[in-house]
Amino acid sequence: MCQCRMNRRTMLGLSGAAALPVLAGCDEVDLVSDETVEAMGLEAWADIRQTSPVAANPDLQGTLTRVSTQLLRAADEEPDAWEVLVFRGSEINAFALPGRKIGVYEGMFQVVANEDQLAAIVGHEIGHLQAEHSQDRMNAQVAKGWGMRALSLVLQLGEVEYAAEIAAALGIGINYGLVLPYSRRQELEADRLGLLTMAAAGFRPEEAVTLWRRMDAAISDRAPEFLATHPAPQSRIAELEAMLPELR
Repeated sequence: MCQCRMNRRTMLGLSGAAALPVLAGCDEVDLVSDETVEAMGLEAWADIRQTSPVAANPDLQGTLTRVSTQLLRAADEEPDAWEVLVFRGSEINAFALPGRKIGVYEGMFQVVANEDQLAAIVGHEIGHLQAEHSQDRMNAQVAKGWGMRALSLVLQLGEVEYAAEIAAALGIGINYGLVLPYSRRQELEADRLGLLTMAAAGFRPEEAVTLWRRMDAAISDRAPEFLATHPAPQSRIAELEAMLPELR
């Protein structure tokens, strides 16, 4: 299956009939700019900050800051340009948003047993952002999922100031538009990037497998919200175990 990058100016040169067969063969169509996606991520982050209090436990935040800083430096990122926070709540959940924002809920610390396992969570989310999976997913939805009416609307829109309209064209709210499930390819890519970053940062990549075994055990009590946007633990464990020999 081909992948192509096509910006909105190029698409404007095609009629509606001509655009459909072009889009049908593309996995990646660059209709929504990176700047717009980042602006939407920042707006979603602001909404989350308003509705979800930051955790009051300084030890949890200190641990997350220490782990994320180590990972970001290993990933050739500037830690001061990122915001990584612990949010109050029992949800076993973590998320990343365009604009270099990562959130981890307090409930996740009930599953991770050490900093290596926390690094597996954060490294995976860094991988999603570095690979620009949010941009790919949003462009694919515009191109494939919502027909020419949505496409025509997006092509006529401006940039940042029309983020809400782009979300409306997708038929979803801004927050949900950025946290829909990633594809299997994107999940595997984020896993691989996360493991590589863990190893480069001095963490133990094999602890990612242990983490997902613990996540699997947690399902007996309640289904972690983290699993709503990620593959089932058993398939994730098998995939991670297959990747570990590459790092050795």
